[in-house]
Amino acid sequence: MSDLSKIVKAYDVRGTTPDQLNEAVARAIGTAFVQVLTERGDKADRIVIAHDMRESSPALAEAFAAGANAVGAEVLHGGLASTDLLYYASGALDLPGAMFTASHNPAQYNGIKMCRAGAAPIGQDSGLTEIRDRAQALLDSGDVPTGERRIERHELLADYAAHLRTLVDLARIRPLKVVVDAGNGMGGYTVPAVLGDSVLPALPLTIVPMYFELDGSFPNHEANPLNPENIVDLQKAVREHNADLGLAFDGDADRCFVVDERGEPVSPSAITALVATRELAKHPGEVVIHNLITSSAVPEIVRENGGEPVRARVGHSFIKAEMARTNAVFGGEHSAHYYFRDFWFADTGMLAAMHMLAALGEQDKPLSELAHEYERYVASGEINSTVTDQQAKLAEVKAAYAGADTDELDGLTVRFDDGAWINLRASNTEPLLRLNVEAPSTERMVELRDKVLALVQG
Repeated sequence: MSDLSKIVKAYDVRGTTPDQLNEAVARAIGTAFVQVLTERGDKADRIVIAHDMRESSPALAEAFAAGANAVGAEVLHGGLASTDLLYYASGALDLPGAMFTASHNPAQYNGIKMCRAGAAPIGQDSGLTEIRDRAQALLDSGDVPTGERRIERHELLADYAAHLRTLVDLARIRPLKVVVDAGNGMGGYTVPAVLGDSVLPALPLTIVPMYFELDGSFPNHEANPLNPENIVDLQKAVREHNADLGLAFDGDADRCFVVDERGEPVSPSAITALVATRELAKHPGEVVIHNLITSSAVPEIVRENGGEPVRARVGHSFIKAEMARTNAVFGGEHSAHYYFRDFWFADTGMLAAMHMLAALGEQDKPLSELAHEYERYVASGEINSTVTDQQAKLAEVKAAYAGADTDELDGLTVRFDDGAWINLRASNTEPLLRLNVEAPSTERMVELRDKVLALVQG
């Protein structure tokens, strides 16, 4: 018997197939999805679904559709898609949606990301817990309803590509050579449509494709560019091809990572600051959301460009909630999730990539020089430590900095007079403490990092 508490996470469903997530589970969740949304006052008589390239994804999507059909919902099936393509469909068609993907997880995983109409997120505090409990009850009782199948196939890719091109004009930039590593994920499906000429007129871009073949076994490397070893091939290719930049997408292509012409990574914080300046140029004085792990350079640059920075917890449901509450024009996270008001407050790596291409193509500097303007501090990157009693260790670190400037918006943040800061927070799903440190110099960063790690790991 499936225990859904093990696979329903804070923001989505994620588990191994077929032992944790299978067609019976997907069908029950499809039924619960429609029932819970309807009971909460949402219109859910018609929904949109799509899936990634994993071997198990089509069958899971079909089972979910059957569960939704059984309680009266018509299903618009978009077939293959990136997660942000599904968000586009939910927003443009004003329909609740479900995307079948395990994002950057290894091949044996799959999952479901669900949203309300208009791409509004569904998380633990906004319906996901109720969906889990309802689906669990259906599985436990074996009383899963059946009904007439009503599925309409709908092509989404061309409309998605056309919409993105209305948001960032790349037609008049200088010619750029771009290496794109799709990691055998959904970027191999969306990049040719948006940045290439498969469905729309060609742009002044020469695309050098890497691993565009859709393959959910990920034969070349994991589709997780946050891990440095997974962008080694991209870095090498950028240098070999004398490219202007490189782009790497994760498995469901909702995140985009960037390397400069030297093959050096551009930090997501620098990208957040750069895109924020572009959005604030069009929308002066607006709010920009950043999570508390992004560089201090982000709020500084937002203020310098007349915007209002708002700090948020880590995690897309928190970011999207703050985006909606403040009507923010843009939001960015250290994990390379980028959110746009023009995209229903949803995250899209493709639109962030287009902003980077436009910023680079509108002037003659190399990307390394352009990105340097948005990088002011030295960051440790996220360091995970396995800890049995997370709260006890957090309390120990807090005591070590008694009297300092601290807050507990998300874990423990300590700020220092020289601009340095540390953040230590517990994982929601694993016995881990995650440490991030930033400082004006490498020496200061190392000093703070090593002091906190000694406390955490001692």
